Amino acid sequence: MSNNPDNFDQVFPPDDDAAGASPTVDAGTLLSKASAEAAEFKDAWLRAKAETDNVRKQGQNDVAKAYKYAIERFAQELLTVKDALEQTLATPSATIQTLKDGVELTLKNLRAAFDKAQITEIDPQHEKYDPHRHQAMTMLPSDQPAGTVVQVFQKGYLLNDRVLRPALVAVAKARDDAAPGPAGA
Repeated sequence: MSNNPDNFDQVFPPDDDAAGASPTVDAGTLLSKASAEAAEFKDAWLRAKAETDNVRKQGQNDVAKAYKYAIERFAQELLTVKDALEQTLATPSATIQTLKDGVELTLKNLRAAFDKAQITEIDPQHEKYDPHRHQAMTMLPSDQPAGTVVQVFQKGYLLNDRVLRPALVAVAKARDDAAPGPAGA
């Protein structure tokens, strides 16, 4: 083991030239040793850079695949909905009741798919208007307090807590209870 506490190779030859070699030979030897060491460091650096590039490219591929196939599970759930619709339509001499039963089964399958995908309905009837979840289409006179949803034209939907589609609603407007006085009074 060396007396050097840093464990680095000695770069300069010792002052003591016991072997009697010329300083030129020692400098050439040191130069070739330093060149070999530099080549090793360069090779290690290139390998580390290549490994980093490979990891980055693999990460990009993983993200691309995740984006491309993100809806795969939801799409599989929708296949049962499609199957139920096809079965309903394929029923020979279907009565109104048979068609209604088929549509109810299809809606049940669709609700199950929505539940698994964490898609929830926004049905704000008689709730306070929320501009983040509702889109007001009109304002109507109503017995409800002003700013209350009095009619839902189209339900909205949330994916987790993000609005996929706002509910289209009519909102109660403030009543004009004060009757106008006679003209000129």
